[in-house]
Amino acid sequence: MSLTTAAPLLALLREEDSSLKSYALRSIDEVVDQLWPEVANEITDIESLYDDASFTDRKLAALIASKVYYNLGEYESAVKFALAAEEKFDIDEKSQYVETIVSQSIQMYIKLATEYYAKEYQKIDPKLTLIFERMMIKCVLASEFKLALGIAAEGFRLDLIENILRKRIAEDSDVNSLKLVSYVLTTATTNISNTIFRTAILKSLYQLLMSMGESTDYFIIFKIVVNLNDAKYAIELFERLKDSGSTQTSYQIAFDLVSAASQNLLDTLLEDLTKKNYDPILLDILTGRPTCDYYNTFLLNNKNIDTELLNKCKASLDGKFSLFHTALSVANGFMHAGTTDNSFIKANLPWLGKANNWAKFTATASLGVIHQGNLTEGKVVMKPYLPGSRTTSRFIKGGSLYALGLIYAGFGKEISSYLDNIVGDNAVNTGDEDIDVLIHGGSLGLGLASMGSSDIDAYERLRDVFYMDNATASGAAALGMGLTMLGSGDNNVMNDLFNFKDDTDHGNVTRDIGIALALVNYGRQELADDQIEKLVSSDDPLLRYGGTFTIALAYAGTGSNKAVKKLLHIAVSDSNDDVRRGAVIGLGFVLLRDYTTVPRIVQLLSKSHNAHVRCGTAFALGIACAGKALPSAISVLEPLTKDPVDFVRQAAMIALSLILIQQTEKLNPSVKAINENFLKVVTNKHQEGLAKFGACVAQGIMNAGGRNVTIQLENTETGTLDAKAVVGLAMFSQFWYWFPLSHFLSLSFTPTAVIGVRGSDLNIPKFDLNCFAKEHAFDYPKMYKESANKEVEKVATAVLSTTARAKARAKKTKKDKDEDKNRKTKKESQEEKSRKEDEDEETVDEEDVYKSKYSAKPYKIVNMSRVLPQQSRYISFNKQERFVPVRKFKGNMGIIVLEDKEPSEPIDLIETVRQMKDVNAPLPTPFKVEDNVEYNEDA
Repeated sequence: MSLTTAAPLLALLREEDSSLKSYALRSIDEVVDQLWPEVANEITDIESLYDDASFTDRKLAALIASKVYYNLGEYESAVKFALAAEEKFDIDEKSQYVETIVSQSIQMYIKLATEYYAKEYQKIDPKLTLIFERMMIKCVLASEFKLALGIAAEGFRLDLIENILRKRIAEDSDVNSLKLVSYVLTTATTNISNTIFRTAILKSLYQLLMSMGESTDYFIIFKIVVNLNDAKYAIELFERLKDSGSTQTSYQIAFDLVSAASQNLLDTLLEDLTKKNYDPILLDILTGRPTCDYYNTFLLNNKNIDTELLNKCKASLDGKFSLFHTALSVANGFMHAGTTDNSFIKANLPWLGKANNWAKFTATASLGVIHQGNLTEGKVVMKPYLPGSRTTSRFIKGGSLYALGLIYAGFGKEISSYLDNIVGDNAVNTGDEDIDVLIHGGSLGLGLASMGSSDIDAYERLRDVFYMDNATASGAAALGMGLTMLGSGDNNVMNDLFNFKDDTDHGNVTRDIGIALALVNYGRQELADDQIEKLVSSDDPLLRYGGTFTIALAYAGTGSNKAVKKLLHIAVSDSNDDVRRGAVIGLGFVLLRDYTTVPRIVQLLSKSHNAHVRCGTAFALGIACAGKALPSAISVLEPLTKDPVDFVRQAAMIALSLILIQQTEKLNPSVKAINENFLKVVTNKHQEGLAKFGACVAQGIMNAGGRNVTIQLENTETGTLDAKAVVGLAMFSQFWYWFPLSHFLSLSFTPTAVIGVRGSDLNIPKFDLNCFAKEHAFDYPKMYKESANKEVEKVATAVLSTTARAKARAKKTKKDKDEDKNRKTKKESQEEKSRKEDEDEETVDEEDVYKSKYSAKPYKIVNMSRVLPQQSRYISFNKQERFVPVRKFKGNMGIIVLEDKEPSEPIDLIETVRQMKDVNAPLPTPFKVEDNVEYNEDA
């Protein structure tokens, strides 16, 4: 018969006889789940029994107290007494109480372990540790290995991770063991926010894999090497590959390293392997020349440039205005990026000659975008414009040095010494306007060429310029210093930059110091927190602005709640508009991997009364969702393209182009209307200049690289962010202050191709791949065509702008304003409805989208063809055919090393740009942009 009241048992607790108390506790334990409200009234007496060290059943008292607190919802106290109950608490009991206590115990353990690793040393109760470890054992016994490894990683227990993996490697198959290693690697790179512990896991995994001998997976080791960004592990990997005779595997890993590793790692690795007389083909791959050559060849052979659209823009934008000239120079550079095709510039030399001052600098630098990656001929192409040539324009000379940096960005070892000498030879004459412009371009070029190399010579050269405190040269030098020391976290560098802020009177230099500090702290997460705090707490808004970008780059792609909260706080509370805009932009970088959440997070900010916040919202969406064609992001941006403020419209159009790059009307129906709007803005003479600039640049982005590139911020093979692409976007966003920085976006462009190269000689064979999709699903979009029956626009009688503005103000009565407000409210309601519809569209099952384009009968595409990211999953190699990938093909794009199963059989080859230059000498006659004869250099 069950008890209906606990009163008699609770009364026994006040007896003197210990045996009666024990009996009462045993009885209460049986009914506490039903009668806990009554028992709770006597919780003080039960706790007193536990506190009595002489009482034999004190652990049972602790267990009852735990159950009472559990039912009261006070889980921290419940865990505390469950731990005190020791063996009385049965972890194997099948009850909700036990599950909750174990879950809460693990959460408490993880919280304490996190604080410990954050150097907030908290002592962890050994009993709590015991429950944590017992749970691990339980998971392993149940063969829940991934669960155990995941919990161990969250609890900072590297010893448990190692023990589980070693045991599985010893007892299970290689395939299953490697799956668990891959799982831990993914967990470490995506879920572990502590840099020190993540590095410890990666090093441990590396040693475990290397100990597996021939059965190991070298491609998993490669991923670890990239994440560690330490050349000594790469060197050891290639030595192992050499010993095992895995030549073609080493070639594939070398190509992958070139695409994913820092220049510092590549330079160090190449230097070491060269000393050891490694395979010349392998050494050549590590220079980056073959990779760049293949991509230049692909972009040149497949270019699909909408020249008519460029001509239409040129006809609509008066080249005498530097803003419009710059816009078309940037757009043309983007459209021809990496193609090495100068034809538009050659065909429009008179128009190019209209450029004045810094517009001339930007136009010349655009050649660097067009020839990006042309490592073999880059300096030859730029020779007519470089210092020492016949050109007299300081802007052309400076722009040509910047162009060299863009050509060799990330692979600048062979050109950085030239740029270093140019900067060094001219630095003594700083203060001369001609020299200042030259050094400005040279500093940007040297920073780009040395990007991520931590080259001390380049850094010191730039630092010397920086300390000269010149308004034109020092800011560029600061940016060059940041680019060179990208992600190094070097304290001396940060001190050099930060301490100089008090010695300069130039606002642009102070702002560039902030951006340089952001670059130095790229990817450092919590290790950058001290520097972030110094910047965001500064009285100088220029440094606070730099602080927002330091948060953005230090926590890029982490989705860190701490970083998001900090940026949101700054976005709504800072007194400076630039800082608020920078904070909102920063959200886009932090949430790169969680891009689907960004539209929801910034939706309210997009309706802010502050135009700078709205502008930042547009950029945040464009950055986070670049290349993703996310409907909800487009829904937030489309109203901003009609914003009353010109620079908000500019940002919205550029953001849309970033999101929709390489999209077609078949893939995304909104592309047509958005492109039409861009053209409408460019050709509308009543639109403000900044809006026209944004529309023109947006067209360049939509058609970038001859419509053969996208923006891909994450390396799909390694799971790491593409540092060059992220930096390109971060620097591009600074065009707000300095238009020439627009060219940095070209660093973010990723060619969309599958390029199969023969492992024996790295030649590109002509053969077909299968595409299991509907044949025209991924065709190029249609080219622009001028309508033959277009009506001639009626020209209104000329009216002075001041008169027009006065009349407009007079007409704007209170009634008009009320009507505007009503229309706006109605419009916002419609937009909200549309946004919800778009969000519903995003819930469509991805597999359904795949099936809608799938075809059981494949069509053929030739090697080195354009393959869109959405298309790559339909591409396959036939294992029965002649060429088979060295690495398992999983729909990945880029350079694929192939095993030739019939090496003695002849095969047609695709000639690369580099091979054509080697064979078909002499080189094409270089052309020269003549200075405008009507232009006064002294003006």
